[in-house]
Amino acid sequence: MKRQARRPVRYTLLLARSGGGSRAVSLPGWAVALLLVLLTLWTGANLYLWQRSRETRALETRLQALSQEARRLSLALEAERAKNGALTEEAKRTQKELEALRKAIEELRRRAGLSPLNALPVRYQEGGKGGGAAEDLALWGEVRAEVLDLRNQLREVVPALERTLEVERSLPRGLPLRGHEGVTSFFGVRKNPFGPGYEFHDGLDFAAPYGAPVYATGSGVVARVGWMGAYGLAVLLDHAEGYQSLYGHLSRLVVRPGQRVEKGQVLGYVGSTGRSTGPHLHFSVYRHGTPVDPRPYLDPLWASR
Repeated sequence: MKRQARRPVRYTLLLARSGGGSRAVSLPGWAVALLLVLLTLWTGANLYLWQRSRETRALETRLQALSQEARRLSLALEAERAKNGALTEEAKRTQKELEALRKAIEELRRRAGLSPLNALPVRYQEGGKGGGAAEDLALWGEVRAEVLDLRNQLREVVPALERTLEVERSLPRGLPLRGHEGVTSFFGVRKNPFGPGYEFHDGLDFAAPYGAPVYATGSGVVARVGWMGAYGLAVLLDHAEGYQSLYGHLSRLVVRPGQRVEKGQVLGYVGSTGRSTGPHLHFSVYRHGTPVDPRPYLDPLWASR
């Protein structure tokens, strides 16, 4: 007696619209498993981006603390001058170092995209009565020690900020087109546009006219460029933290393999090469070689729609 072959497991999704009809979509078991894996990866990507933003906020808090310390020392300078009537040589050197620290903190905040802080709001004025030279030297010796400590703390912040900014610039975060944000096909399982059945779509399709410029969404290195099968003429960029971004169906390319590109640099122009039904841009994001939904990596206002 022959054993009957097991039929593959399938799942049926019922899609209902308020005030309208319903539609049933039948998916094989492997497709459901794939969707669950992709959902897990998407959740992991969002958690990673949240962690990066938390590190940036920690750096901002550190810079604010340094600014407040510089302000406190500035007020101490003014109070001592009001008391003694003139700044000692030690106080003048401290004043110059505080001004240098203020400029350094302002530059760091500018590079981090943070709002400026007024670390030294005090204008030094004449007034007050003189004090003893020994007392002046002791006081300004203490203040100078605090300034040196503040400078050492600032030196610790700079490398951390540099690393954070470099990683932020290298992540594929932003829109690959300007003025053309309509999506014709989203990430995930979709109806096959070339025939019956369903297929997995590993990115977003942006509607755009033929020849529209395509921009890098993050700085990186060109890993591949040229004909890439179904993607037609395409560019693949390597970014930080194991990320890659792909720009497909281009009509013309303007970068070469191994080239370093910056965020916002033109990579090529929209076309309809490869497996395409008309001019558009296919945009994919990969994390350690696995495709993830690009929407969380786009402009925050766009992704929230």
